[in-house]
Amino acid sequence: MMKKAVVLGATGSIGYAITKELAEKGVNTIAFSRTRSKLMTLFGDHSAITVCAGNVFHINDLREACRQADLIVHAINIPYQDWERDLHTIMDNVLKVTEEAHARLAVVDNIYAYSDNPGYPIAETHKKQPHTKKGRLRLSLEKRIWESNVKALIAHFPDFYGPYAGNTLLGQTFKGVSQNKPALFVGKLSTPREYIYTPDAAKALITLAAHEKAYGQNWNIPGSGVITGEQIFTILRERLSYKKSVWSIGKKAIAFMGWFQPLMKEAVEMLYLTENPIILSGEKYESVIDEIPRTPYEQGIVDTVRAMR
Repeated sequence: MMKKAVVLGATGSIGYAITKELAEKGVNTIAFSRTRSKLMTLFGDHSAITVCAGNVFHINDLREACRQADLIVHAINIPYQDWERDLHTIMDNVLKVTEEAHARLAVVDNIYAYSDNPGYPIAETHKKQPHTKKGRLRLSLEKRIWESNVKALIAHFPDFYGPYAGNTLLGQTFKGVSQNKPALFVGKLSTPREYIYTPDAAKALITLAAHEKAYGQNWNIPGSGVITGEQIFTILRERLSYKKSVWSIGKKAIAFMGWFQPLMKEAVEMLYLTENPIILSGEKYESVIDEIPRTPYEQGIVDTVRAMR
C-alpha cells in the first residue's frame, strides 16, 4: 500500500494535478519544487500535503524530501533552452535518490521520441526513431532509466491543458481568453490534435503507479480524442461568450520570435507535432490497468478557463 509519495516538480502543469490527486486519495504527499512561496500558495491549506522547497541539482535536498518514500513521481520540467545542459543531471540525481530510498519511480514523459505519424493511434510497441534533437534526448533519458537499478514506469502523454497548466500550448491560448484578450493559437486551426486534461492525466498515472505489473514498462495515455482549434474556439464562444479575435501562428512566426526569445528558438523543431500530430493508443492501459479517465473537451476547456479567471 502506498503511504508516502513525493512529487518532484509539484508546481508545474501536471505536477500540481498529481499532487492534488495523491492527497485526495489519502496519501501522505510531499510537494517538492524550488519556490516555497508558490508551493504555499498552491498547497499550503492541504493537511495531507507537506511542502518542501529545494533544488533538484542539490542531491541532499532531494534526499531530504524523498526519505522513506514509497513512490517518487518525476514531473520536473525545465525550459527547452536548458534541456541539453541539465536534463541528464536531473535524471541522474532522481535515479540515485530513488534507489537510495528503495522507492518506485513514475516518470511523466511526452511524445517527442515518436517521430512519425503512421496514420493510426500509436501503441507502446511503435518503434521510437526520433528525428529531432529533443526527441533523441528524451529517448536517451528513457535508456538511462532502463539501465538503472530503479523500479520505474514511464507514462507518455499528449499536450496538457487544465487548471494551473499555463506553460503549455493551450495554456498560452487560454491565458488570452481568460483575460478577454485576443488569443494566440500555435498551428493551423483546422488540424485535429490530441490534448489531455491534467486531472485526467493525474488520475491515470496514480492508478498506474499503484499496480505492480506497471513497472519496467512504457505506457501511452491518450486524451479524449482529437479536436481542432476551430472546435476549441466554438466551445469558447458558445459556452463562455468569448468574442475576441484568434491569431494562428506557425513555424515562420515562431522562428522569427526565436531571434528574441531563446524558448521560441528551441520550439521550432517541435512544430512538426502541430502539422502532422501524433495520436496515442490507450489500448494497453485499458486492457491491463483500468479505464482511462476522459473528461470531454467541452467540460475541460470551460473549467480550465474559469480556473484561470
